[in-house]
Parts: sequence; C-alpha cells; structure tokens
Amino acid sequence: MMTKKIDTIIFDLGGVLIDWNPKYVYNEVFNGDAKKVDWFLNNICTSAWNVQQDAGRLMSVATEELVSQYPQYEALIRLFYNRWPDMLKGEMPETVAILKALKAKNQFRIYALTNWSGESFHIARARFPFLQLFEGILVSGVEKMIKPNREIYELCLSRFNINPQYALFIDDNLPNIKGAEAVGLQTIHFSSPMQLKADLEQLGICF
Repeated sequence: MMTKKIDTIIFDLGGVLIDWNPKYVYNEVFNGDAKKVDWFLNNICTSAWNVQQDAGRLMSVATEELVSQYPQYEALIRLFYNRWPDMLKGEMPETVAILKALKAKNQFRIYALTNWSGESFHIARARFPFLQLFEGILVSGVEKMIKPNREIYELCLSRFNINPQYALFIDDNLPNIKGAEAVGLQTIHFSSPMQLKADLEQLGICF
C-alpha cells in the first residue's frame, strides 16, 4: 500500500457493499445439496459465463447459447437470470456504514467501479438507497469493458477526472486490485469490514 494523501475513494460493489451470490437460488433449487450446487455453478452456469454478461453480452443471448450447449439443464439455466434478483441477499451493513461515515466526513470524492450487467443494475439502484451516495458509478456492462482490463480503470479516471496518485480503490477480487495498481491507484484488497477499517486507519483515514 502506498501512503500518498487520498482525496478520492473508489469502491467495488459486489462482495464489498452488496451481497450477491447465485447459491442463494440454487441452494433452494437443489434442496441444500451443496455438492450439486457447486457442480452446477462450476460446470454449467459458471462465473466465467456470467462475467461475459458483466462485460456487455445480453443475458438473453448468453442464456440461449448455454441452453443450446446443455439442453438437459435448460430449466436450471433459465433460472439464473429469471431469478437473478433473488441472488441479491442485501447490502453488507458494516461496509455500508463505513461508506456512510466516509461520505459524512466530506473530505473525499466517492465513486463506484463495478463489474455488473447493464441489464440488471437498475434492480440494484432501486433496491439499495446507499448507491445515491456515490458521485458517479461506472458499470462494466454499460461500458462493455470489464475489470481487471486496463481500459475500464482508465475510463473511470478520465470520466470522473481522478488523479490515480491520490485515489484509493477497494475491491475484494485480487486480479481487480492488480489491475488498479497497474494504472497507479492506491488499493485495499477487501476481505472484511473490520480489515477495511483497519487498512483505512493505516492510511490516516479515521472515522
């Protein structure tokens, strides 16, 4: 971690401020059989498949392609986006409290940079009022580019007029952290609200 004075903080959303997980749906579908859930999400509706929608591919196109590849799992595949809102368990209250405390200090410009489908982000906007705290939110699926690719960080910096030397990026995904560091951002690799608070204090950000 670098220690230059910070005037801007950029948050990831999923896994940091919002609890999203397809297991919330498929645990129900498979009656709590964790092995079946893990097999399905590791082999059919995989993270790599879902990430393509975060990068801008239409959910309908992704669904039909996967159904044609695995017709025996059609019903289960269609559930993924039909029940996508049920995968949003809720906000992560302790991290949201940190966000609100940072906002209340009125010392930082605060933004979000998220890998999220442009087709579903409106659901999050409607469900989570804290998203209004951000001065701007850059959504990968809208821009059709995705973390950890360099271009999305550069777009975020240019669109919001951010100097990376004085900006802090917070994400739970290590490749995304590495991507941010490659464009000169200071970073915190998020693992828990307690750890985030401690790391912020190490940077001189107390609340």
